[in-house]
Amino acid sequence: MKAEERTIKITESSKASFHNQVDYCVGTGRMGLALQREYQEQLKLVQEEIGFSYIRGHGLFSDDMAIYQEHDRGGEHTIEYNFTYLDLVMDRYLELGIRPFLELGFMPAKLASGTQTIFYWRGNTTPPKDYKGWDALVQATLRHLMERYGADDVVTWPIEVWNEPNLPGFWEHADMQEYFKLFEETFHAIKEVDARFRVGGPAICGVNDEVWIREFLEFCEKKNLVPDFVTRHHYTTELPEPVGHYGYAELMDAEEGFKNLHTTREIVDSFPQYKGKEIHITEFNSSYIPNCPLHDTNKNAAWIAQQLSRLGDDNESYSYWTFGDIFEEHGVPFTTFHGGFGLVANGCIPKPTFWSFAFFKRLKKQPGTCVFKDDSAVIMRMEDGSFRGVAWNAAKTRSGRTLELSLELPMSEGTRCCLVTHTVSEECCNPLRVWHDLGEPANPSKEQIALLQRAAQPKLDTAVLMAEQGNVKTKLTLDEYALVYFELREAELTPDRGYSYERVAETEGCGK
Repeated sequence: MKAEERTIKITESSKASFHNQVDYCVGTGRMGLALQREYQEQLKLVQEEIGFSYIRGHGLFSDDMAIYQEHDRGGEHTIEYNFTYLDLVMDRYLELGIRPFLELGFMPAKLASGTQTIFYWRGNTTPPKDYKGWDALVQATLRHLMERYGADDVVTWPIEVWNEPNLPGFWEHADMQEYFKLFEETFHAIKEVDARFRVGGPAICGVNDEVWIREFLEFCEKKNLVPDFVTRHHYTTELPEPVGHYGYAELMDAEEGFKNLHTTREIVDSFPQYKGKEIHITEFNSSYIPNCPLHDTNKNAAWIAQQLSRLGDDNESYSYWTFGDIFEEHGVPFTTFHGGFGLVANGCIPKPTFWSFAFFKRLKKQPGTCVFKDDSAVIMRMEDGSFRGVAWNAAKTRSGRTLELSLELPMSEGTRCCLVTHTVSEECCNPLRVWHDLGEPANPSKEQIALLQRAAQPKLDTAVLMAEQGNVKTKLTLDEYALVYFELREAELTPDRGYSYERVAETEGCGK
């Protein structure tokens, strides 16, 4: 298929709107998984390359964390709180430079009003049998964290009340009024500990989202509650087709997803007292199931790059679900590449989408201004005069389309520049294909894992370009589903006395 050609011409006055919060928050499986070594190694890799500020996951109060304890001895009923595992998890998070975006859930079995559970690890999703007991649990946990880590720091950790209460699996009967009661009780309990805590909800996903957002804010208005932010989730695939251990899902129209998000912004802003309130997308990905092979592909990386370029238009933050593949909603995965949510596959193998986040984070490493944004590229002009950009070739389905972007970037006449590109494509950064070529081993050997890690690195290229007529011109060629990060900066040649690169490289007189 013939390549699609586009020209991007940047001038000294070019500007574009771009709110880049790629590193604000990332998702995780249930909190108890943080006690595993592989989990910690994957998070360390993610923090070294991307460096998220917050991490959000389920299961803070689930029984595997052992925080809530009830005992009956000699006719005496006692309630105790055990923070041993919580401290182990939080200590390690803070060592890695990340803080929790606290999701309050699920219900401890002994505090629960029912027996409904969700997932392989059986998180209880029923309301509390005693709201005073729930409030006391929340308050005791927050006070412990404040004592251990310092009140001034802990009060900056955002708090979200529950997860996806509009889905009956996550909140018994998807009972809206019962959730509103939970939110009101929890909101007051938290603010009683310290009014500086920032509390939000309703953490909904998909089903009846417009109704839930509007009625949630109407309830808050009626009760004189002022949530500090509003939360929702965002997934962009159709219903998956189950086949064996997997679910194959087709991508939705991206514009429909952005339109839906904008509707939430309009609803929030329609309430005068809540207009302009932050909206945090506390989960997003392409598919919403943890066994979707799409997640492991270059296609996913290009698709998510487009999402990252626009999710900040209406939202304060957007948290990818999840950072790694230590995850057990449907049980322990059978293979390394099983379609998990993570940016990192088990074995600490970065997936292509890992680089979508790493590349967008590099746009923030220095102060700069966005000078161009469309659905194929974002370009920043840094304060030192250099340029940084990310380009992608996203599509819902394969068509064979190649994208050629011709760039014209302003530079002083005669300036010698160096263009550095990092390419992620099916040809040069595709560990999934290498795993397939190796025979799809369910449990790769150490040697195979090392090979997969090498196959997961972007391709590095450099080129010398000269500014002519006040511009540097270059072209980026992106195969289908490819992703490219580039930097263009002045690179004045300053050779040491007597050094000749041309002589060393044997290019003298060769026209090279």
